Amino acid sequence: MRIRARGPLTGRAPWWFAVAPRIKPAPAKPLACCLAYCLALALGTAAWAQEAPLSVIDWVQQNPGQPAMTSVAMPQAEPPVIPSGETPVIDVKPLNEEAPRIIGLVPGNVTGLPQDLWKASDPQALSRQLTSLPDFRLPAAQALLFTALLTEAEAPGRDAEDEDLFTLARVATLQRYGALDPALALIEQADVTRDSAHFAAYMDLALLTGEEWLACNILTAQPHLAPGIAARIFCAARQGDWATAALLFDTARALEAMSADQSALLDRFLHPEAFEGARPLRPPRDITPLLFRLHEAIGEPLPTRPLPRAFAVADLRDLAGWKAQIEAAERLAETGALPDNRLLGLYSDRQPAASGGVWDRVRAIQQFDTALGTGSAEAVAKTLPAAWAAMQEAGLETTFAGLFAPRLARVPLRGPTADLAETLALLSPDYAAAARTSERALLKAVALGDPTGLPAEDSIARAIRDAFGPEAARTDLMAQAQTGALGATILETLVLLEDGAAGNPRALTEALGTLRALGFEDTVRRASLQILLLDRFG
Repeated sequence: MRIRARGPLTGRAPWWFAVAPRIKPAPAKPLACCLAYCLALALGTAAWAQEAPLSVIDWVQQNPGQPAMTSVAMPQAEPPVIPSGETPVIDVKPLNEEAPRIIGLVPGNVTGLPQDLWKASDPQALSRQLTSLPDFRLPAAQALLFTALLTEAEAPGRDAEDEDLFTLARVATLQRYGALDPALALIEQADVTRDSAHFAAYMDLALLTGEEWLACNILTAQPHLAPGIAARIFCAARQGDWATAALLFDTARALEAMSADQSALLDRFLHPEAFEGARPLRPPRDITPLLFRLHEAIGEPLPTRPLPRAFAVADLRDLAGWKAQIEAAERLAETGALPDNRLLGLYSDRQPAASGGVWDRVRAIQQFDTALGTGSAEAVAKTLPAAWAAMQEAGLETTFAGLFAPRLARVPLRGPTADLAETLALLSPDYAAAARTSERALLKAVALGDPTGLPAEDSIARAIRDAFGPEAARTDLMAQAQTGALGATILETLVLLEDGAAGNPRALTEALGTLRALGFEDTVRRASLQILLLDRFG
């Protein structure tokens, strides 16, 4: 409890200020009167210093739920007696040791993951493991990865260097899959001014999301955080300080402190009049967020399709055309980095003026959405197959299911269209409810969590069925998880699951069995249904 003294500097007079004037010294010489008055005042001051000048209201406000203290000394109860004479276990740690930093966006009581899921892992190995993850084709695997990366958790290792290494690896992994908003929130929580590495990661994200002005404000106030001279030049010009930008540019070019690509782009950025009518620059071989933004600033924007997925976020802005926005949204929806409704909103934004490619997909989705709105089973039956085929082509079947399965369930369908509607329901988050009325035995049993003993048509189906058995989990992975390295075990198991989904039955059984033993039942069921129902895993 921190007790805050109230004295003359706080704006409220202390209690002794009202008491002291009431002290009337006996008739005496003026000097004696002064001495007596000063003595009384000093005694009052000493008493105030000893008695913590908090009123009862002040104290109760600082100690909610505690009984108010009285001036009467109450006898204290006798301390409890221990039941045995054994020496208790005492945890010892240095007084100056800081509490572990908990970084994450979703609390553990929501994700179901403990705060120490990364704690027992080697930070170097864990960071390498994160940066070498494959592109997961299973939406269920991608969802579990995001859950692990975003849950509130302690970093591995024992010092700040290990903590920073892991935090930056988490942010880089989210950025790689296109989840820039969560990555931005995570690096901000870790403190973007912690060091130049943290700021560099933050500035890349800010450049990709169009919030570079925030990063430039920080860089102007703290130039030592700059990831390079090119960033300082860009920010100086971005904030209108052209003289500083020109001075830094000339100095950096003279000292060869910039790459050739940076120098050429910044030259055109700072001196546009000197390059009027010049041929466009060739795109850099190794594109960075700063180079990407500089190309846009000089009027030579780069297409994001051949660039890493994170660059697609830049095309979600109104600056890009509708086609570019849709293609970018589809790329991000593949990894679950974009909300399903955002994609549907782009599909429905306007009428396509062309045909082929993405325009055929937009038209098919719009026609199906309109038919679904009418509630006509005939109209839905005509438009559903084309819409499903279009979303299969884009690899967005589970997104389509999540958007339309609940509404589709209210339409009375028959024949092949009814089977397709059931497939969508089994791929949706509410797969268990859909499975209760299904007549497909293996799919129903998988969705409800007990396919053991059922016949299976092929090796993949048998691998999924066997994964629900008691001996399916890999013992070495389970032992690793029991040592406290749950996060590393999840990552390794997801890589094994990707191998299994690609056609390795043994890896599939071991991965699903291990995830199930670790408690990720929902992930196991959804991954199994996705493998059984999606043609790309056939």
